[in-house]
This record gives sequence, structure tokens and C-alpha cells, in this order.
Amino acid sequence: MSTKFRATTLALAVGVALGTAPVYAAESDSAKEDANIEKIVVVGSRGAPRSVNDSPVPIDLIGGDELNRGGNTDMLELLKGSVPSFNVHTNPISDAASLVKPANLRGLSSDSTLILVNGKRRHRASVIAMLGGGINDGAQGPDISVIPSSALKQVEVLRDGAAAQYGSDAIAGVMNFVLKDDADGGHLTARYGSYYEGDGETVEISGNVGMELTKDGFANISFQYKNADATSRSVQRPDAQGFIDNGNTAVSSLAQIWGSPEVNDDYTVFANFGLDLGNDNEAYMFGNFSERDVRGGFYFRNPHTRGGVYSNGDTDGDGVRNLLIGDVAQAGGADRTCLPVNITSANVLDQADYQTNVAGNDNCFSFNERLPGGFTPNFGGNIIDTSITMGTRGEMDNGVMYDFSGSVGMNESSYVIYDTLNSSLGLDTPRDFSPGKHRQLEKTFNMDFSKDIDVDAIDGLMVAGGYEWHAESFEVTAGNPASFEAGPYVDQGFGIGSNGFPGFKPESEGVFSRQNFAFYVDVEAQITDDLLIGTAVRYEDYSTFGSDVNYKITGQYNVTDDISLRGSISTGFRAPTVGQANYSNVQTELSEGLLTDTALLPPTNPIAIQLGATELTPEQSESYTLGLVWNVGDLFMTLDYYNISVEDRVSKSATYNLTQDDRDALSDAGVPNVDSISGVSFFTNDFDTTTEGFDLIANYTTDLFNGDTSFSLAYNYNETTVDKYSDVTGDFKVSRLENDLPNHRATFTWAQSWDDVSIFVRGNYYGEYQGVHVDYDATINTGEAAITLDAEVSYFINDSFTVSLGAQNLLDQEATKINFTEEGAASCGGCVNNQWGGMYYETSPFGFNGGFYYVKATYNF
Repeated sequence: MSTKFRATTLALAVGVALGTAPVYAAESDSAKEDANIEKIVVVGSRGAPRSVNDSPVPIDLIGGDELNRGGNTDMLELLKGSVPSFNVHTNPISDAASLVKPANLRGLSSDSTLILVNGKRRHRASVIAMLGGGINDGAQGPDISVIPSSALKQVEVLRDGAAAQYGSDAIAGVMNFVLKDDADGGHLTARYGSYYEGDGETVEISGNVGMELTKDGFANISFQYKNADATSRSVQRPDAQGFIDNGNTAVSSLAQIWGSPEVNDDYTVFANFGLDLGNDNEAYMFGNFSERDVRGGFYFRNPHTRGGVYSNGDTDGDGVRNLLIGDVAQAGGADRTCLPVNITSANVLDQADYQTNVAGNDNCFSFNERLPGGFTPNFGGNIIDTSITMGTRGEMDNGVMYDFSGSVGMNESSYVIYDTLNSSLGLDTPRDFSPGKHRQLEKTFNMDFSKDIDVDAIDGLMVAGGYEWHAESFEVTAGNPASFEAGPYVDQGFGIGSNGFPGFKPESEGVFSRQNFAFYVDVEAQITDDLLIGTAVRYEDYSTFGSDVNYKITGQYNVTDDISLRGSISTGFRAPTVGQANYSNVQTELSEGLLTDTALLPPTNPIAIQLGATELTPEQSESYTLGLVWNVGDLFMTLDYYNISVEDRVSKSATYNLTQDDRDALSDAGVPNVDSISGVSFFTNDFDTTTEGFDLIANYTTDLFNGDTSFSLAYNYNETTVDKYSDVTGDFKVSRLENDLPNHRATFTWAQSWDDVSIFVRGNYYGEYQGVHVDYDATINTGEAAITLDAEVSYFINDSFTVSLGAQNLLDQEATKINFTEEGAASCGGCVNNQWGGMYYETSPFGFNGGFYYVKATYNF
């Protein structure tokens, strides 16, 4: 491969139209190499590469080697360890949010951060996080977890609003995943790990290989295959234990599992290709195919109280709960013959009237016969993610740099619910169901141009401009008939569809789509050697809600050779997704501690409109930053303040109780299980927020202990305030937005290397946070601040073989245990001993699974 092409590939790693802004927050190679290699990144500006001192916006750079030492196979967890303003929660029993975990940058929802791969927009996941833990309720962001660390040269995190440069979603910032582009060499890694508790065993095989694509190009291919067992940080539910204590031997000793889901056959392949076309022009192509199966826990169904299955409450008005009894003759059109049974004991199976009227009557049944100990569904699915991008870039004869590209990305979620039932089908119901599919498809075409212009009055001028066309669709595919059909026992009070996640009906099927196009202009002027000014303006037009214009102004001034000031002012927007605007479903969730069915309606549904819903509009943002950069010798420091105001944020509303008129209207519209639905919600633009804070980054390289040493400190303070909201959002949702995430996050990293051994140690600090369990305000308590340690030791057997031993949460720091306050326990009827199966608050910022150890072996070639 020619030297000229290799240099061009470095400078244009993700497209000449994106340029660089080389601030870094994390070291990836040895300290000695870091002292001699100038860091460049490819987001934040559309100009040519600059030195690390000249960036007008703050950017973290995490090298591929650091990601490989992060001790996790999940990209979300790896980034959380490197970027303090990046948060992700473990999501037990969260419907589809357990399949694709949402994450937060600077406390904003997961779809407020734009994701790029090689500088090109990444498609969204098909999963909408209905149970997103407050901050991410209803969010639909990309699935970052499909990107393996083995494929990455580096990750760049632009911590600044950038909608004027990149379009919708770039409110909190931009994350760019840069793929490896080596034309030779590679590695193969095998890894085994487990939690200290003895569960969650993970086996991973990953690798990367670089090859020449003729003498003027490269082909770089990476893969990862892994399996991860489920974890359980569970306690027995008091109601389940009560049945056991009263002789019901069919109840499991642990009726409900609260932990991380099981992940099977999780494989992904990424490929990156480049070819020198001569005369400073090149062609490129990259893409991926990924697939995995996920299966996680669900809530326990009580054999005395679960509506639509075991009991619908006091149905005869005598003040005592009735057992739900199916009458076979009545289902066939005859008169009802089954006599009622009141639940008057702690175990209805032992009641004489149950034995006579149900167990001893072939014409009558209850699900206590088939499932006497209740049941606990499992929810999961198959996730497929694939994409391809092709393009060409280079320099025209007149000096104009160009980049033409086209991308197609698709994410499909095929849902499965196990060990449940469609009670309206009676005892013949199947136990496993396929409720349907969601598919997100996106197509993008870009034309980008830039040119450096000589102007006598200033040191330099860069002018860029371009066009983007983007189309996306959200498709709903119906489930198998048993998952949604109304069986012969529906008129007797039995529920319709697969309990916990009813299937999508054929009338809900459809493809919802929209298109948008954009023009942008970006100008950067190097006024003097010490002063850089940049401006960007972007016009965007959507087929659904019209147009939007955003701008950004950046500046950087060198006060001395070692100190510079930087800042930015910008506006931005986030368009509501097609899925958010059109999706409807019925889901099971805990509401004030009770397991209930709720319906999500499109905001254009008449019932939703009656409750206050309006057609969704884009979120609008204003943000500004002010920062200081100090670089002296081997010490590099940045301090950046940020302020982000977002109006009309899109999220899932609070749940509204239904009137009978509402139920009748929903039934006429074909919504299943209307009688069991306790409330409805919808997507809405209801609240405004202001998020502010600052980031402190420091890196220092030196020689210690006869080896190469680097230290890195990263600290983030972040605070979100809800400025305006209504009852549509509610006080509890506001509390979650403001308090669930810790205000203070920090990491301190020490990397040490010798000829044969390297050590990597990272301390993580998490400030106090709001402990919340099962999305219930009565469970609120203060989560304790904590420090965790991660460590890895590697031994280089020779130039080819390396073995490593490491641990995340080395000292097994325990998350805050659920402990209801007296006030909270009183408000939920004395639930102090009812933890709904969980041991720790799900909002713990470092998870709740405890310490995790791993061993790995790597062969480099």
C-alpha cells in the first residue's frame, strides 16, 4: 500500500467532510507512544486535522487498546467506564428495554445522542424502551452493543450539541466509532468470565484481521461471538412465600428472577474496506451483520389475584374475591353450570368448594388446576442488526475535497414470550408465543464538500457545505394468532392474548415512514495564529412536520502557548421517531406496586387526544459551552462548562385511568383486554429541561518503576432541572429525570507497562443517586455513593501471545439494598417487606450484579 494512501486514510478516516477536533480524555497506547503520537479525531469540525491544543469543542478519545482492557464484552459498559458523563443502567424486567439497553450522555435520553460509524449516521434500533427507567421512557436510540471492541481503532465522544453540523439527535453530543483500517496483522482472543456470585458466566471469542485489497487498498474484518448466562439478585416474594407456607408446593422457591437476562449466540461481524483510486481519490465501504437471542425474567403471576387468569376480583358483589372459573358448556353456547368459588383462605386449592365445584367437575376449570403455583413468564427475542455504507472521497483538480456516500441500515426485533398463556383459549392454550416483530429501516445519502481558501486578511479559511437525504420506516408485523386472538372464554372474563405481552394484531400491522433532506454550510476562519472562529448553519425539511433551521458558533483562543480558551453556542433539535409517533401496544407493568395492564396509544388516537395528547413535534434545544485547555509538557488538562436547555421533550406520558366510555371506545377500536386495562399512556411533548455541569479531564505521561506510565483523571458534574411540565408528565417522572442519575461521576486510571507485563487499574466514583424500584414512587430512597475498582494484569509470553487476568468491581462493592422509608411503606400499604423480588435498587449507576472476574488469552499476528 502506498505511503500517500496510508496518510490519506489517517486524515480522512471517516470522510473529509467531517474533519477533526483532537481533544482526548483517555490514553490507549503505552505512555511512551502517547508522548510521540499526536491525537486526531474526526468529529466536531469539517476542517483539516489539528493539533490537540486547537480544538474549539470538547471531545473524548478512547483508543481501541483501552476498550480491550475494559473488562467487559458490552460496548455500553466499556464506554461507561471511560466517559463519566455516560450512564447506563441494568434493566431487569423492562420489556423490550431488556433487549436493547438505553444509555444516557449528560443525563439526556438515549435518542438525544447521535451515533456515527466512520463518520456516517447509524440507524436506530427497532426497540422502543417503554419501561426506560424514567429518563429513557419511550426512547428509541441506536443499538450500540452490536459494535465489538475488536473492530475499533478508537471512539470519539463529542460532548457538545452538534445538530447544526450533523442534524437531528445531536443534542447531548455525538459518538463516532472509528473502525480499524489496518492492511495487515490482527489478533484472536478467547475470554471467560463470571460474577463472584457464581452466575452470569460469559464466554467470548473475538478477532480482527487486516489484509491488502490489491496493493492500493485494505480489507479489515472483525468478529465477536459470545454467550452470557443470566444473573439473579433476587429475594423470594412475600406473596409467593405465603403460598408455600400454606402448603402450596407448586410455587417455586424463587418465584421471580430479578437480574440480567440470558444472551445466547450473540455474534457480530464488521468489515471495513478502502481502495486508493489514484490522484488523491479513494473508494470505501463498511458494514456489519449482527444477531443475538435474549431471554429475561418477568413478574410473578399470583394464583389468587392475577386478573384475566385467576381472578377478576369481587365479581358477585359479596365483598369477597372470586376465583375465575371457566365453564366449558357456556363456551359452547349452553347455559352456565359452574358454581362460584370465593377465595376465603390462604390457599384456594385446599378449600372444599374448590374441590367440589372445580377440581371435581369436568365441565368447570380454573387455571389453578394447570398452574396451581401461579406462573412467571420470560420475555425475550431475536435481534438482527445489519448495515452497509459505500462511498468515494478525495480531492478535485480545483482543490475542493468531496465525499459522496450512501448507507442502508436495518434493525429487527422478533419478540418471544415464554411460560405464559392466552387464558381466553382455556386449558388448551399454548405456553410460548411469538407476539410479533418491529423493524427499523433507514437509508441515507450524503454529498459533502470542503475547500481551504487563501485570504490575505486572515491566516486561513475553510468553507464546507453539503446535502443529506434520509428516509426511515418503522414496521410492525403481527404475531402468531394464539398471541392475540380472543378465544371462546373471553366472555367469561378471561384475558385476550399472550399474558404480559399480547401479540400485535393484523390490523396493527403496517409500515410507517417519512423522509427528510438537509442543506448545511460550515465556515471556519483562522483569524490569527491564536484565534479560530467557526460557524455552521443547517436547514432541515421533514415530510411529516415541516422544516427547521439550526446554527452553531465556535471559537478557540490561545492565551499563551500552553493555555487556550474555547466555547460554543448552538441550537439543535430532535425529531420524534416514526415509531414514537405511530406505535401502539398493551403491556404489563407494576403501577403503585400492583401488576396491571396498560395500553400505549398513538398521540393521534381519539382517546389520547381526549386526555390531552397532540401530534408530536420536534424537541428544540439551545446550548452553550465555555472551556479551558492547558497543555504543558506531559500534562494535558481541560475544563469545560456546559448548559443545555431542551423544550418540548418527547417521552411517554404518565398513565391515565380509564372511564367506561374510554373502554368502550378502545374496544370498538380493536384494543384487546379492555376490561383488564387499568390505564393508557401516549407519547407527548410535555416538559422542558435544563441540564448543566462541567467536565474536568487530565492526562499525564511519565516514566515510573523503569516502565512507561500514564495517569488519567475524568470528572463530571451533571444536574438536570425540569423547568416546566404538566400532569401529563407527573411529579414522580420529574423526580426521576432530576435525581435518578448521580450528580458526581469520576474515574482515575493508571496504566503501567514494561517489556513483559502491563497493569491497568481504574477507580470509579459514583455519587449519591435516587434509588427507585419497580418504577414506584413509594420505593424512593437515597442510593449511597460508592467507589469501585477495575484492574487487569497482562503478561506478554512473546510477541504473539498474551494472557490477562482482570476484574470489574474488584472489591465487590455492593449496590444499595432496597430499604423503603417508613413514609414510603405506609403509602403502599405496608410494603416494607415487599421488594417485588428484587434485592437492590435498579437505578444503581454501577449495576447490582457485584464483582466480575475474567481471564483471556490473545494471539497477535
